[in-house]
Amino acid sequence: MNTAHRPRRLAATLLAAALAGAGLTVAAAPAAYAASDAVVKLPISSYSALAVDNVHQRVFVADSNVGYYQNSGTIAVYNFDGERLTTIITNQAHVSGLAVSADGSKLYAGLRDRIEAYDTTTYARTIVAYANTDYCGREVAQSGGQTYFTTPLASSVSQCATAETNLDAIVNGAHTRTGWNDYGDLLLEAGAGTKMLMGQPLNTKAANPFLAVFDTSDGALVRNAARRFADAEGKGALDLKDLALSADGSKVAVADASAGTRLLNTSDLSDAADGYQALPAGASASAVAFSGDGKYIARGASATGSTPDLLVQPADPADATAPLEFVFEGSLDGDKVVPRGMEWAADGSRLFAVTTNAAGSQYWLHIIQPPAVQYDTRFSGGLTHSPAQAAAGEALAVRGKLEQDGPAPAEPLKVKATRTDANGTHDLGTFTVKADGTFSVLDEPDLVGDATYKVSYLGDLTHRPAEDITTTVSVGKAPTSIALTAPEEGSLSTGVEITGTFTAQGKALPDRAVLKVTRTDRLGTGTLSSVTVGADGTFTINDLPRTRGDADYTVSWPGDDLHSASSASATVYVRR
Repeated sequence: MNTAHRPRRLAATLLAAALAGAGLTVAAAPAAYAASDAVVKLPISSYSALAVDNVHQRVFVADSNVGYYQNSGTIAVYNFDGERLTTIITNQAHVSGLAVSADGSKLYAGLRDRIEAYDTTTYARTIVAYANTDYCGREVAQSGGQTYFTTPLASSVSQCATAETNLDAIVNGAHTRTGWNDYGDLLLEAGAGTKMLMGQPLNTKAANPFLAVFDTSDGALVRNAARRFADAEGKGALDLKDLALSADGSKVAVADASAGTRLLNTSDLSDAADGYQALPAGASASAVAFSGDGKYIARGASATGSTPDLLVQPADPADATAPLEFVFEGSLDGDKVVPRGMEWAADGSRLFAVTTNAAGSQYWLHIIQPPAVQYDTRFSGGLTHSPAQAAAGEALAVRGKLEQDGPAPAEPLKVKATRTDANGTHDLGTFTVKADGTFSVLDEPDLVGDATYKVSYLGDLTHRPAEDITTTVSVGKAPTSIALTAPEEGSLSTGVEITGTFTAQGKALPDRAVLKVTRTDRLGTGTLSSVTVGADGTFTINDLPRTRGDADYTVSWPGDDLHSASSASATVYVRR
């Protein structure tokens, strides 16, 4: 398979790497400690749900197969290594939503006309309750010991997008209406004990969809925070694709196809003080999932070409470490992450992601297992720079050394550099660390004065961040020079012609230089007509001397904000 790498800064705590033999592009992944990625081609043609049993290490993927009332559904069952254990066929009843009980003993599945439970070890089937006929696909969630599911009120698939949908529950084995309902394929997500989210997709009957948090404790269903996102002009409405609760239940992450990843406070669904950086240009949010250990968040997307389809990064948005990026492209791993297509193992040891091709007709399951080893890094010896005297507009190299413990990475490490001067802080980009640990930050400072360079290494999959290192460089004006070519002798009758060249280093002058010319003879000093330098830097001075003897000609330029002054002189003996 074709595995490529694209250089990026990676988190010190980031959990995944180049997926060995997976046929996908991953940013800057040291192959020696890369995450393993088992890629499974799924035996389904339409995806509907993904669920994980952490007790028995099982992964369940459902094929809804809606469209005809006699269609049978499929639940493919895998272990955490990607081995298919069995395939459950739901005879003449399409299957959609899946949920695993808290103790891992039961898999609950939403079928066309009922809710079934499967023993997660024997796969024995039990009908939990019959339900209203579903033509669209159900959501199923386990929260507070209860089973909740949605029931769209549609008589054909064509009505599903705008169908009125009820939120139902199984109470004492019986199908019970909770009384909550709205239009569209309502999404459910349970987590953090007795918290459950319900979100509404954008549709023609819901121009300003909602997001709500429910408390499911004591067998009740109490709505707490709720929010709609459009402003007074109707802009900013939620385009919901997925939703997730953080491990501690304090935050809600939403995959919004129009706004990217929204991070909200669970208490009131207000925007969190710190949010995640935007998805790469051209990527549309499709899925989101927090790891069970609270350390990471995975953000799935739909993108084309080399634009990342999956970002994995620290869950804390205040950690500005760049995410690890995965690009899925081709027949070996799919093209994009499907909506609602990601789940984590409870301990954060694996991420399960479902991808599909551009046509949405084939599906893959990626089982991503992160590396466990990280080594320390440090800058040593301080920073040096050359040339010794930096000049505005001229190339400057700031050099240093990054030491790292552990084996050498398969891909070169990268450092990031910034320059801070009187005009603020400027991002200089990333620079490759050589095999011996040395690196060079290349810059052209454009302002005279002190410039402080900061070099950072934010870590990668197997290396912890290094403490930043800085140096302050005094940036002077760029030098200029004047060279004159003058005759040894001239005459009062034929005059004197002097040619010269003006050279300015650093940033190009905004206009051609105008040079001052003076002549000193036995009668005194006088200023001659100034001369403008040509486009090629040359100039010519023609003068009719006023007296015999030595005439000293001085040509000078006063300098500007970025260039130093310069001058040159020549002596000509004047005859009659």
